[in-house]
Amino acid sequence: MGPLTNPAGVTRQLTGAFSADLIRPMAEVLQDLGSETAWLVHGGDGTDELAISAPSKVAALANGTITEFEIAPEDAGLPVHKFEDILGGTPQENGLAFAALLDGAKGAYRDAVLLNAAAALLVADKVTDLKEGAKMAAESIDSGAAKRAVTKLAQITSEVTA
Repeated sequence: MGPLTNPAGVTRQLTGAFSADLIRPMAEVLQDLGSETAWLVHGGDGTDELAISAPSKVAALANGTITEFEIAPEDAGLPVHKFEDILGGTPQENGLAFAALLDGAKGAYRDAVLLNAAAALLVADKVTDLKEGAKMAAESIDSGAAKRAVTKLAQITSEVTA
């Protein structure tokens, strides 16, 4: 087997893992692949994303070093919500919840999106901390920019698959 390569050239990413035991090894693999900055996360509620209901574990790759820490919703200026408040439903229910989110609906679902978007913006070096990232993500939703981007992506996807 030859050396690991990164054919897509991705150097920054936020990736979730279904087990906290996997985040450090995954960060090590990304480091070997040439990633510059990466957060590998596992939610304290058992999800493969940053949790809005509990602290989350993070293995962060930056400047050639991997550090491990926990973050909580409050680190992004967001409240903690009950896990039950973000559980999905049928595809139709989930679609309605997503549409409501893009229309600015407040609540646990929005806050979970804001937390994960804040981390992605931090990893992308677009903000300096999670609070700034959550604010930027909220502005994107509230201004309609996020909805326009999703609509455009859906149009492009339907054209490609047609």
